Amino acid sequence: MFRNVSELVDLATNQNKKISEIMIEQEMTVTGRTREEIFSQMDKNLRVMEEAVERGIRGVKSHSGLTGGDAVLLQKYIEKGNFLTGKTILDAVSKAVATNEVNAAMGTICATPTAGSAGVVPGTLFAVQKKLKPTRSEMVAFLFTAGAFGYVVANNASISGAAGGCQAEVGSAAGMAAAAIVEMAGGTPAQCAEAMAITLKNMLGLVCDPVAGLVEVPCVKRNAMGAANAMVAADMALAGITSRIPCDEVIDAMYKIGQSMPVALRETAQGGLADTPTGRLLQAKIFGIVRD
Repeated sequence: MFRNVSELVDLATNQNKKISEIMIEQEMTVTGRTREEIFSQMDKNLRVMEEAVERGIRGVKSHSGLTGGDAVLLQKYIEKGNFLTGKTILDAVSKAVATNEVNAAMGTICATPTAGSAGVVPGTLFAVQKKLKPTRSEMVAFLFTAGAFGYVVANNASISGAAGGCQAEVGSAAGMAAAAIVEMAGGTPAQCAEAMAITLKNMLGLVCDPVAGLVEVPCVKRNAMGAANAMVAADMALAGITSRIPCDEVIDAMYKIGQSMPVALRETAQGGLADTPTGRLLQAKIFGIVRD
């Protein structure tokens, strides 16, 4: 059993196992289910993610009209070949956007760790799939690795925007994705933790300010940036770059920052972008609010 990232890395290193395997074994211990049952459930989650990305890439629109179609625009942009960054990172961004556009359109997604941050993990997974060419089992293992780090955050800090701001949702999701990318790319458990730390500490303080209280603006684009952050942090960790602040301390800092955030910046739609003139106009338009 592990309670924090340090214990997770030590278990994996000392037993010469991947973090995904440690997570599977912990699930077996906690739930009493067989390895096959646990693996099968995660494979179902993977299928939900695949279907959401495929639907989003084809194009969806939310009922509010605030979001939809950006994943399609990004894919068309990639096809033109004139992009400034890189194909893999843009593919991750587009698929993260696709997932959250499906969520905004009331489609089925897999919360990783929340619905509002559901795009980052699958977006990065299906993007690196083209480069790393993992087996189906390795793709499922990716989700267990991400889940291991999400488990630590949920139990030591928060994955709720209402409790800790968007740093707790998209920040956690990005860190989870970065760690999983590193393992899939052949990195060590320690490098997975470094990727998580590098990612999360660069999203500290991110507020949760959904326009009109809907999980659309700026949520969809924050998933895009979370995916990009995860990809870059994974490369940094694989290059041997480390975080001067240990991963567990970064998670603790995130928790303390979330606790000190004003309520207006924690999913209440009372501050930030939600409280801009345009944000309020959009809210009034969507809900038919008449102001004196």
